[in-house]
Amino acid sequence: MTTVLGIEGTAWNLSAAIVDEDDVIAEVTETYRPATGGIHPREAAQHHAMYAAVVIERLLNEFREKGHHPKDIDAIAFSQGPGLGACLRTVATSARALALSLDIPLVGVNHCIGHIEIGRWKTPASDPVVLYVSGGNSQVLAHRAGKYRIFGETLDIGIGNALDKFARSAGLSHPGGPKVEEYAKEATGYVKLPYVVKGMDFSFSGLSTAAKDALKSSSLEDVCYSFQENAFAMLVEVTERALAHTGKSEVLLAGGVGANMRLREMLDVMCDDRGARFYVPERRFMGDNGAMIAYTGLLMFRSGTTTPIENSHVDPSFRPDTVDVTWIADKHQEVL
Repeated sequence: MTTVLGIEGTAWNLSAAIVDEDDVIAEVTETYRPATGGIHPREAAQHHAMYAAVVIERLLNEFREKGHHPKDIDAIAFSQGPGLGACLRTVATSARALALSLDIPLVGVNHCIGHIEIGRWKTPASDPVVLYVSGGNSQVLAHRAGKYRIFGETLDIGIGNALDKFARSAGLSHPGGPKVEEYAKEATGYVKLPYVVKGMDFSFSGLSTAAKDALKSSSLEDVCYSFQENAFAMLVEVTERALAHTGKSEVLLAGGVGANMRLREMLDVMCDDRGARFYVPERRFMGDNGAMIAYTGLLMFRSGTTTPIENSHVDPSFRPDTVDVTWIADKHQEVL
C-alpha cells in the first residue's frame, strides 16, 4: 500500500493530508481569513509560514493515533503551482524539509490537476470533460493523448475572483461567492449584463464591472442573480461544446466555485439533455485541500514520476496542459 503526505497552500488554505490508495487517512487545515478585502499574498504567506509546522505536527500525530508511523510514508507531495508565488514558496520549503528529513522522494503537483484527480477518485467519473472553476482560474479540460487538454478557459480572471470582486464592490465580505449565491435566491427580476464567450473561451472582468454599475439602478438581489445566470451559462455553454467535440459521456465539476448549487443545477440539466452523466465530489473535496495534492502525488509516484530537489522550484503560472499524465492509460494517440 502506497502512502503519501501532501501539502496544499496555493492561496488562502494551508492544508496537509496523508492518503493511501483507499482513502484519506488524516487531514489538517488552517485557513487564512483576511480582516478586510480579498487575499493579501504576503499576509497569506506569513500565515502559512506561521502554521506550517503546527499543521504538519498535528497531521503526524493524527497519523500515529491511527496506528501508523512516519516511516510508513513513501513520498511528500506539494502544490508546485499555479497560485500565489509567496504562498507556493512557503509550502515548497516545508515539503523539501520534510522530504529531506524523512529521506523520501518529493513530488511536485499541479494544483489544477489535483482538483481533477480528487474528483475522479471520489466519484464514479472515469474519463470526463472537466469544468474546473476556482478563484484564480476557470477551465474546461479533458484527457487526450497523454495530457489534460484545455478546450476553453478564461481570458482574464477566474469566475471565483470575478464573484469576489463584485461582492467587494457591493460591500460584502470575503469570500463573496457564497454571499452572492444567497442574495441571488431572493431575486425578483433579471438585469441585462454582458455575456462574453469568444470561440471556446470566456471573459468575466467586464461582467464584474457591469454588475457593479448595475447596482446603481437595480437591487443587489437582482444583480447577484443576473451575474450568476450569465456567468454560469457561459461556463455551461463551453462545457457542452467540449462534451460534443470529444464524444465523452461524463462531466465532472471541480474547484471551489463548484459548491454553488445553481451552477450544479445548470450543468445537471445540460448533461441530462445530452444523455451524459454528471459528477460532483463531496463538498470537502471541492475547495483547496491537502488530500487532492496527496492523492495526485500518489498517482504520480506510483507511475514513476518524482521531483528532484533541484527541480522543485514553484511556478505561479503552472499550466495543467504541460503535465505528462503518466498515470492514465492512453486510449488516444492523436493530438487535437
